[in-house]
Amino acid sequence: MATPESKVKKKTKETLKRMGCYYAMTVTGGFGSSGTPDILVCYKGKFYGIECKAGKNKTTQLQNLHLDSIRLSGGVPLIINESNVDDLQKLMELAS
Repeated sequence: MATPESKVKKKTKETLKRMGCYYAMTVTGGFGSSGTPDILVCYKGKFYGIECKAGKNKTTQLQNLHLDSIRLSGGVPLIINESNVDDLQKLMELAS
């Protein structure tokens, strides 16, 4: 059974594929950098870091540090959940 967050990730990936984006999903588990956004995206020459959440889940302090670093580096940090996943393409188009 899919978790609410995995449903958000699935819809996000479907949108990114439909848009023709390059994306990669991060895996930590001791090998990556903790707090890195769930999905790293390149679209129309712009870098996006997408953190997927579900329900009332909020980003952690470490995730916020990574998202802030992306913004300060000229990229676009996005927090996507059930309430805005259908607007992902619009959000990305506005930022590119």
